[in-house]
Amino acid sequence: MVLDASGEAVIEDVVEACRRGDADAFRELFETYKDRVYSIALRYSGNPAAAMDIAQDTFVKLLSRIGEYRSEASFDSWLYRLVVNSCIDDQRRGRRIAPFLDGLIDAVCAPAESVLHKLMRAETEQRVQDVVARLAPEHRIVIVLRYTEGLSYDEIAGIVGCSPGTVASRLNRAHKILERRLAHLRPEQGAKS
Repeated sequence: MVLDASGEAVIEDVVEACRRGDADAFRELFETYKDRVYSIALRYSGNPAAAMDIAQDTFVKLLSRIGEYRSEASFDSWLYRLVVNSCIDDQRRGRRIAPFLDGLIDAVCAPAESVLHKLMRAETEQRVQDVVARLAPEHRIVIVLRYTEGLSYDEIAGIVGCSPGTVASRLNRAHKILERRLAHLRPEQGAKS
């Protein structure tokens, strides 16, 4: 394996070694990406057990389809597409989907230290998860990729197979739906905290 200046394996070389059947190369890919894959799966499914199944399915797909990877796109984008497909496959199998959106929850609940505030925050988190769970899959996945992975519109477009304009449209639509469905959680205008 070829290492860069920092001692890290160069991803293209690791992928090529994996294509040749090098078990150490696959282990390297797994170790490098396991946390990211699990994070996306958990945010999408809302269920640690389901996220583990999705992550496992993703790495099985990676191993069986590594020969399909073409270096025109980044390996990260190709892998994200495998994760998205595994999430969709998992949904088709009937799992409950409930992603978690920290930023939205933080906007609704001001941080506080009292037990009452902690209970209110937990209840709000559950309500937000329930609302996000009811989003259409094409809206839910762009929310997960944008807010949990911090991907750009272009990156999301490449992963979900649409244009950046479509990503923007889906995010806009999801924001409007979330705003409408969560409006009851906002403090009233003029109310003091």
